[in-house]
Amino acid sequence: MYTLFHHPFCPLSRFIRLALGEHGLDLRLVEERSWERRTAFLALNPAGTTPVLVAEGRPPIPGAGVIVEFLDEVHGVEMGDRRLLPQSTAERIEVRRLLSWFNDKFFEEASGPLMTERIYKRFMSEEDGGGPPAMDVIRAANANVRYHLAYIGWLARTRNFLAGDRMTYADLAAAAHLSAIDYLGDVPWIEDEAAKAWYARIKSRPSFRPLLSEWLAGVPASRTYVDLDF
Repeated sequence: MYTLFHHPFCPLSRFIRLALGEHGLDLRLVEERSWERRTAFLALNPAGTTPVLVAEGRPPIPGAGVIVEFLDEVHGVEMGDRRLLPQSTAERIEVRRLLSWFNDKFFEEASGPLMTERIYKRFMSEEDGGGPPAMDVIRAANANVRYHLAYIGWLARTRNFLAGDRMTYADLAAAAHLSAIDYLGDVPWIEDEAAKAWYARIKSRPSFRPLLSEWLAGVPASRTYVDLDF
């Protein structure tokens, strides 16, 4: 049994939830509002960010990148042909490159700012940075979503999955970020049919169902969020 300290709309936490689901691992979720900087949580991860994975008898495993490397080391071989980090060096490099693209670049330019401005700020105190959303930040993030979606579409048109012939952690990471943004209705699916078709494939997987059941009081999900045939 693993325990995941997460926030339901943290894209990085969503990625790890998808990864754990694909591995078929039992999971206990603990919601963490990282901006509150709880002393007990900082003891698990001094950086104060989600996600953090905890397993009995092991040190806390902080950060999405560290967590997926741990999952591959401990559980990868048992996945066989479904291993989410392939065995060849070239394939592993490409998966890790795309993980950096989505979990660093996409997060910094699009999903992170949108979650902060449109969701997290609703629950933050003024001292923690709460208040009305910064519309200039939202506009810039939404513009960035469009070019990231176009890149995903290009990958989907030239490959079976984003990193190659089969599904990897890269697909789960990209889908996790898009799912959080799609909840808000800010993914312009009409602009790229290839990206939309690829996302529909990932979204239909059983590991995705718990994410689609998430909702936020006062912020209804977009029409496309739960619809598998959007």
